[in-house]
Amino acid sequence: MFCPMCHKADSRVIDSRTADEGLAIRRRRECTSCGHRYTTMEAPVLMVSKRSGVTEPFSRDKVIRGVRRACQGRDITSDDLHMLAHRVELAVRAQGVSEVPAHEVGLAILEPLRDLDEVGYLRFASVYKSFESADDFEKEISLLRNDRPVRS
Repeated sequence: MFCPMCHKADSRVIDSRTADEGLAIRRRRECTSCGHRYTTMEAPVLMVSKRSGVTEPFSRDKVIRGVRRACQGRDITSDDLHMLAHRVELAVRAQGVSEVPAHEVGLAILEPLRDLDEVGYLRFASVYKSFESADDFEKEISLLRNDRPVRS
């Protein structure tokens, strides 16, 4: 870590705290050369491997864009999408690995999206699960109806 003032590489950690709901570490540092204090944020990189063999860093923005497309025309706020992306990231990171298949990210999207908006869920699932006929939609709708809590 280079000091932003004198650009020397030596620093000492004064304080460490978790940040971003445990997804990152905030460190308060002091340069051993000039005494300047500064803050760094450290987060482990979560990589996503695609079917093509390419790996790329996990992106909440890509999750949001995909879900936004599925929920187009629905009454879904930007905050709803950001919370969904956060839940997806937590679920994927909870697997405890540094690289996950893209398929696992898609699976992690399905449950919170079903809770958020059933129509958006069906749209996303139709692409993700490669629906080929109306029967596929009917089966998924049947599963949705069976999973709903009974209202009294």
